[in-house]
Amino acid sequence: MLVRVKANQPSLLDRLIRLCAEAAPADRHQEVDRRRHGRQEHRRVEVFQTKGRLDPEWQSLIASVARVSRLTWVKDTQSGLWRAREEVAYYAGQIHLTAAGFAQAVRSHWGIENRAHYVCDQVLGEDDSRIRRKPGIAARLRSFALNILRANGIGNVSQALYRNALSLDHLLAYPVT
Repeated sequence: MLVRVKANQPSLLDRLIRLCAEAAPADRHQEVDRRRHGRQEHRRVEVFQTKGRLDPEWQSLIASVARVSRLTWVKDTQSGLWRAREEVAYYAGQIHLTAAGFAQAVRSHWGIENRAHYVCDQVLGEDDSRIRRKPGIAARLRSFALNILRANGIGNVSQALYRNALSLDHLLAYPVT
């Protein structure tokens, strides 16, 4: 299991930042992603071993820590200039992974974010929902609809919603398996 440690866990995040600053990385991996339209991302993953370096309450749960540094160059379409954006993220893992393994796990984690949460927030309007009584029911219905679309090979959810809104027959033709 892999989890990104954020500011909502301040003491653990501070400890991981200190651990990465004090110790030498056990493994490193670098990759450059130039395939994105108008964006280049340079990632460096450094893995740190935690044995004897964490508080006892976390030591049994966290086997390795990764510091992921991202330098993203974003092209401004109006000026044609590239702007740099930097980010450092800290991840904790329950098993020992190589730096390349951590890099793959982090990319897979973002794939879930992009395919599910982003679609629910942006396309299905989950963040803009005004439902205040039992909002979990509406969230489950949105998730159910998204799962049906994905199971039927739909890649562009926004386009499928529009097409289904125009034709009830098209909507009812989806097989539910």
